[in-house]
Amino acid sequence: MLTVTTVNVNGLRAAAKKGFVEWLAGTSADAVCLQEVRAEEAQLPAAAGAPEGWFVTHAPAAAKGRAGVSLYTRREPDAVRVGFGSEEFDGSGRYIEADLPGVVVASLYLPSGEVGTERQDEKIRFMDEFLPYLKGLRERAAADGREVVVCGDWNIAHHEADLKNWKANQKNAGFLPEERAWLGRVLDEGDGGYVDVFRALHPDQDGPYSWWSYRGRAFDNDSGWRIDYQMVTPGLAAKAVKAEVERAATHAERWSDHAPVTVVYEL
Repeated sequence: MLTVTTVNVNGLRAAAKKGFVEWLAGTSADAVCLQEVRAEEAQLPAAAGAPEGWFVTHAPAAAKGRAGVSLYTRREPDAVRVGFGSEEFDGSGRYIEADLPGVVVASLYLPSGEVGTERQDEKIRFMDEFLPYLKGLRERAAADGREVVVCGDWNIAHHEADLKNWKANQKNAGFLPEERAWLGRVLDEGDGGYVDVFRALHPDQDGPYSWWSYRGRAFDNDSGWRIDYQMVTPGLAAKAVKAEVERAATHAERWSDHAPVTVVYEL
């Protein structure tokens, strides 16, 4: 069995004070992918940044207090790579991957964007560079006898079933037609060639959502977005047996505005 969890922690220092450390101590995951860590290792309490029993690699952003991705694995990876060969983005704390037996596990924090701003232009540039990399990664991993799981906050809801208020968000970043079309390419058998494993296991339900705004009563009303994905190669998707969003029982028990998304693979 291989259990993989992905979660945007919305600042690991803050999450560590609210319950992340306790969650990590209780998880059965073999690999945990974090996004929006927003800290360097030296700034993190040891229980969060270098917990006993885990091999941890942090990839902070060059810009202090922004982005940042991390990988926690129960066994030492055969290799770890930060970035995807992008001159613009490899120092931005948005991508890290590790080779484990039979699988490459990656943590991705795709830019969120904002319509009509440079942030959206940055998002589009990232997407344009990242899709060819995903294809190459799939091919290189296969040649090495490995499947691939790219976990993370992709900051795009693919279909109407992936966000509660889709009608009101059709002109907003995260649900723009061009973003959704790009994600469709990632999942196209003849293009990116990946599988949205959670949706494959739960094809006929709205959500389940993985992010809820802290504003208003979004969490209590389950007015959320499903933007945290595990995109996997078809061979690994066929071995997925369980997928769940680890939604907090109450608003007060949340340690991030995202919830962990966990998938169990029967290898």
